[in-house]
Amino acid sequence: MKYFYLVFSTVLAAVLLNSCASNKELQEGSPAQFDQSYFTSTSNSLQLFIPVKAIQANRISLDSVYFRGMKSALQQDPENTGVYTAQFNTGNKELIMSSDPAEEYANKVPQMPVKVPFELKSDEALVVFKENNKKKYYRITGIKERSKE
Repeated sequence: MKYFYLVFSTVLAAVLLNSCASNKELQEGSPAQFDQSYFTSTSNSLQLFIPVKAIQANRISLDSVYFRGMKSALQQDPENTGVYTAQFNTGNKELIMSSDPAEEYANKVPQMPVKVPFELKSDEALVVFKENNKKKYYRITGIKERSKE
């Protein structure tokens, strides 16, 4: 009987922990009024721009973003108010190979792919935000590439 209680409580604890961990919800309603998002790319990085028309800063804070299998923190652009940016390091395609290690120091390590909580297309990003200290997710679609100006 003691063995039965031990197995039952272990299974019950595993089920409860698993259901709590998978309680991720994709929000249908936007946490802010977003304008058309876009990205620029160089040989070793992507920069994602998310223009925000209006946000309730006292309740909502934009935290990070998933884009093309990578995750990066969202930061307000100091030059453009109302624009949040995220920098992704894709690595340089041309590596510097030298006998001097100091010259190889310029090689940038690409970001490792991360597991995205939801399925995304190549023109979609997943914004992670906090609303009243609760983590939530919102999908942005139709992200297009712009040339760097």
